[in-house]
Amino acid sequence: MPNRQQNPNSILVLISGNGSNLQAIIDGCQRGHIPAQVCAVISNIAGAGGLERARRAGIDALELPHRDYPTRQAYDAALTQIIDRYTPSLIALAGFMRILSADFVRRYAGKILNIHPSLLPKYRGLHTHQRALEAGDTEQGATVHFVTATLDGGPPILQGKVPIRPGDDPESLGERVRTTVEHRIYPLAIRWHLQNRLHLTARGAELDGAPLPPTGQIYAPATPPHPKNPPQKEGTRADHGLLSWNRV
Repeated sequence: MPNRQQNPNSILVLISGNGSNLQAIIDGCQRGHIPAQVCAVISNIAGAGGLERARRAGIDALELPHRDYPTRQAYDAALTQIIDRYTPSLIALAGFMRILSADFVRRYAGKILNIHPSLLPKYRGLHTHQRALEAGDTEQGATVHFVTATLDGGPPILQGKVPIRPGDDPESLGERVRTTVEHRIYPLAIRWHLQNRLHLTARGAELDGAPLPPTGQIYAPATPPHPKNPPQKEGTRADHGLLSWNRV
């Protein structure tokens, strides 16, 4: 049974599919990069592959099919009851293909993160890689953002890019975005939140008390320091080898 007193070091993950970003979160917790444990995984799709990932890691895996509920509000009420039994400090959406009601989002304001496969504010919604290719874009990527009542419209936290290559299709581009960007930036944004460095305020997303830019922090792959240069402190150029970033 879940602990009813809030565990400040727990994450509850909502999924709908295979759960590759869920796996990145689980791995980050197990390796100590994320100072928490995943307390539960809930899927709105029965038999979703991510549930088996959770079970293999010894995490509570729950099915809550949305088709069993007559309205969005009824589903969100049932989802809220389960979440509140676990009292997580953070709710992470990892491929959760449901629009959450305004009441649900308000209840957990500042405690819900999502990762979206586009360079927001471009391409909110579905089929983002196809839309980027059709538009003739030269780059594509992913954005971690706070969840608000506006679909994919919450303040960005962290954003990473990859080049679009000749011959790319939605599948090859999507795979490169997932493995090169999503699986790296989502664990780091979660880490910041659990370290109490990341907040949603009236001004938008803030990191260490400073407002983040409209795109969030910009991702760049971490590189080893030059032998003549000492390693830099956490939060300036590299964050425990997960990524490097610059303020813009």
